[in-house]
Amino acid sequence: MIDAIAAGHLCVDIIPQINDEATAASDNFLAPGRLTEVGGAVLSTGGSVSNTGIALHRLGLNVRLVARLGDDPIANLTRDILAARDPKLTEHLAVGHGEPSSYTVVISPPGIDRTFLHCPGTNNTFGPEDVSPDLLDQARLFHFGYPPLMRRMYADSGIELTTIFREAKAHGVTTSMDMAMPDPTRPAGKADWPLILKRVLPYVDVFLPSAEELLYMLRRERFDELRRTVGPAHMLDALTPDEISSLAEETLALGTKILAIKTGHRGLYLRTADHLENIGRCGPLSGNWLGRELWAPCFRVNVVNTVGSGDSTIAGFLAGLLKGLDAVQTATSAVAVGACNVEASDSLSGVRPWEETQARIRAGWDRLDAQLDEQATGGAGRWQWDNNLGIYIGPHDQ
Repeated sequence: MIDAIAAGHLCVDIIPQINDEATAASDNFLAPGRLTEVGGAVLSTGGSVSNTGIALHRLGLNVRLVARLGDDPIANLTRDILAARDPKLTEHLAVGHGEPSSYTVVISPPGIDRTFLHCPGTNNTFGPEDVSPDLLDQARLFHFGYPPLMRRMYADSGIELTTIFREAKAHGVTTSMDMAMPDPTRPAGKADWPLILKRVLPYVDVFLPSAEELLYMLRRERFDELRRTVGPAHMLDALTPDEISSLAEETLALGTKILAIKTGHRGLYLRTADHLENIGRCGPLSGNWLGRELWAPCFRVNVVNTVGSGDSTIAGFLAGLLKGLDAVQTATSAVAVGACNVEASDSLSGVRPWEETQARIRAGWDRLDAQLDEQATGGAGRWQWDNNLGIYIGPHDQ
């Protein structure tokens, strides 16, 4: 049986190497009419399908990729990069004849958050017909990523996205979904995301958005307030643990069973329902998954590049789920894989084999501060640090 299907958004990433901090700090960096000298380009496949799918592959799992490509040179480059890792990865890539394939130029200077120039291409025409029922019958897990970057997935309030997940559940797989930040000025940003999530989340067993994405989709006024008052770079720091906990409760009420919220340098927040029936082929999960509220801080590393860090964190989480780990081990593995990822200049090569990653955890790897301040920890009904488990346990943990 196949361990996992990674479906959804796929592109080629073109990443110019910008190693000089003075270049990035200059007022002339990327100024109109200026030539900026950079290093060689890293070419790699990107998007959720590549980043999460290949990370799972590097962790030793049997993976198939499901996406849509055009019939142009970008498609050939995409296939060549994937086939060089494992020819089986390309077996289920659909072709949109006459359509442009997707690519992204990633501008990631040292010390500055990355910027993307993205052509959605065939991601916009991906639909339910691109997911093989026979493949679903062979898989334990179906993971779908980046619906806000795929036009048919958010059109008509998510009808086709819901169709994909409903069909996946009908074939007995465990389902999971990752998001991406919609562009507020584009149709994706104006879509009715509360309605889309209300429709699709009853069919999503594991939901893995970032805190900013979830805030944008469910509490847009609060998102806009933080963007205005503290700015996008400090939004994660401004969110309190109580606010994230409240947001998690609202999300679980929409029907998903396991919610893992990525909080950047603060780590991973995990909240689960108190019942996990019909979880699919990754279940049944042990009792220590029921009614959990946990917060796993990030591990300390030398950050080279953050491209794909969230997708690798998801891969670590899904690998833990597929390997039958408990909730604490799974959340810890997620942030460990994400930490390894940012030690490399591209979106994948930092991911280490599973056993090597676990050995690094066991060796006493230092953690970063999750910024659960004194008001949020240490007292009754507050977050408690468990030194033996290496994780914070929340006030709603059962």
